[in-house]
Amino acid sequence: MLGDALPSLRTAAPGPQSHAWVDRLAVRECPAITARRARRAMQIGAADTDPIVWAEAVGSNVVDVDGNVFVDLTAGFGVAAVGHRNAAVVAAAKAQCDVLVHAMGDAFPDRRRIELMEALSARTGMDRVILGTSGSDAIDAAVKTAVIATGRHRIVAFDGGYHGLAFGPLASLGYLRGTMRQPFEKLLGGHVSWSRFGGPLPVVAALHDVAAVLVEPIQGRGGMRIAPAGWLEGLHDAAKAAGALVIHDEIYSGCGRTGPFLASNLRPDLLCLGKALGGGFPLSACLGTAHAMDAWGASTGAAIHTQTFLGHPVGCAAALAALGELDRLGPAGAARGERLAARLREVRGVSSVSGRGMMLGVHVPNPLQATHDLLDRGFIVLPAGERGEVLGLTPPYVLTDAQADAFVAALADVLAWQLG
Repeated sequence: MLGDALPSLRTAAPGPQSHAWVDRLAVRECPAITARRARRAMQIGAADTDPIVWAEAVGSNVVDVDGNVFVDLTAGFGVAAVGHRNAAVVAAAKAQCDVLVHAMGDAFPDRRRIELMEALSARTGMDRVILGTSGSDAIDAAVKTAVIATGRHRIVAFDGGYHGLAFGPLASLGYLRGTMRQPFEKLLGGHVSWSRFGGPLPVVAALHDVAAVLVEPIQGRGGMRIAPAGWLEGLHDAAKAAGALVIHDEIYSGCGRTGPFLASNLRPDLLCLGKALGGGFPLSACLGTAHAMDAWGASTGAAIHTQTFLGHPVGCAAALAALGELDRLGPAGAARGERLAARLREVRGVSSVSGRGMMLGVHVPNPLQATHDLLDRGFIVLPAGERGEVLGLTPPYVLTDAQADAFVAALADVLAWQLG
């Protein structure tokens, strides 16, 4: 049944229909967005490296426009944690569309927005919420809150950290910052101080005007990296001693990806969630303590931080359903992830497996080539790390043991061919 099916390829990947659609894409889309054949072929020495074009997805399966069935080990950048086209999420969104599609941001809320904020507070222990539509929105809200609450302007961030590419988060981007930040450097200001993730703790008190320390408890695009034991606790202590706030970016690691709802059991001042939160719909949240959030003061009718689609009713309804599914699927999904990690460590050519639960980094000799070869075998994976040095796995929590075992076998075959 589609959803828990193994790969089934009718054509090469990509097939002729994918090529045709990508040709149409190339006419209209900015060339900087989707990597197409010329650039990707140069990177991995392959002649046929257009992306596949998705037509349908359900559970852990993606079907492309050529009718090829793939197993998705990315969950669409971690978004489809409860499975693509989760039935409960889709039903909630459809029901909401029948009654109210759009409200008015900061002017007129609807019931779903209020219910979602209550549900998020109950799961995280945080007091207040600012909703958004993307992870970048959540980071932006968190940084603004820290500045308002402390009266300071400096941020401490870390190498390998990825917090989104909108202008606010871009200033704190550690992941590939020489590439992604460089064209816009003169617009970003000099308010971010850098430290090494998992390395010596930054001397926060020695820096002037530190409003917040921004950190991922587990780095996602930075390579599925976990800091050494006690490091995050020490970072909290250093920030507190300096009067700075701590922002946890759990956009990738949160929502049950490592088993518990949050990857860290420490209580930050501000917490950012996204990706899996909307069950496939664009939704994010910045949550905070009353002390931090109430520093904004009460709105007098012209909110100084808002957006047109804040608390979008359909997204909130989908998220409420997704939260129920995350509660149901998260712990079992994390156990499947640990089983997958154990299997992967037995594969010749895998030097190590980092991460936790359904957030894994598989260290192999040539990850970029492996992603291409695995796509040929019906598995969707992406490289992670600042040098693309690992295969990043963030599967749907509904990934079956049979699908996981088939992936391990395919990876073993790919690495055997690479290593000779």
